[in-house]
Amino acid sequence: MARTYSTMLDLGTRAPDFKLPDTAGNMVSLADFAHQPALLVMFICNHCPYVKHLRDGLAAFGREYQDRGLGIVAISANDITSHPDDSPEKMAEEAAAAGYTFPYLYDETQAVAQAYHAACTPDFFLFDGDRRLVYRGQFDDSRPGNDRPVTGADLRAAADAVLAGRPVSEEQIPSMGCNIKWRTGNEPAYHGA
Repeated sequence: MARTYSTMLDLGTRAPDFKLPDTAGNMVSLADFAHQPALLVMFICNHCPYVKHLRDGLAAFGREYQDRGLGIVAISANDITSHPDDSPEKMAEEAAAAGYTFPYLYDETQAVAQAYHAACTPDFFLFDGDRRLVYRGQFDDSRPGNDRPVTGADLRAAADAVLAGRPVSEEQIPSMGCNIKWRTGNEPAYHGA
């Protein structure tokens, strides 16, 4: 379980565009969320112990905050040649088993993960109504084995603020998880940052 931290992309960065297939093969794009007041883009995968640790919390967060108008999308960018448990078929099984109500997309080329400077699973990017980055940090301080409860406190505070039109605190703690499994020769320049 190699620990990798999020790159902490500059706040204010505009959300990179994406158009990726969900687990049913439907294309989902950034434009599909245009009517929503804020958007959370999460990079997750099926096999990562850090994501598994947060799984129920992510599903609960999704249900609660989608009901409040937050756009939410999850993306898996792992190389399925080396990690077949992260294949689109397995993603469909995981989304159903976990109770994810948000689209779970597959980034086969890894271009979207690179555009977002995603580094780990989970990696969270919260954008305001202008699709400017206001939060990139941890879900909460719970990690596998540290006996802290999964609350989603950090991400919830950021989402509450942006949905209420308040500024999000710039004091943000990087997310930590497994590194994204890049295809050989496809590692981005920021890899290992």
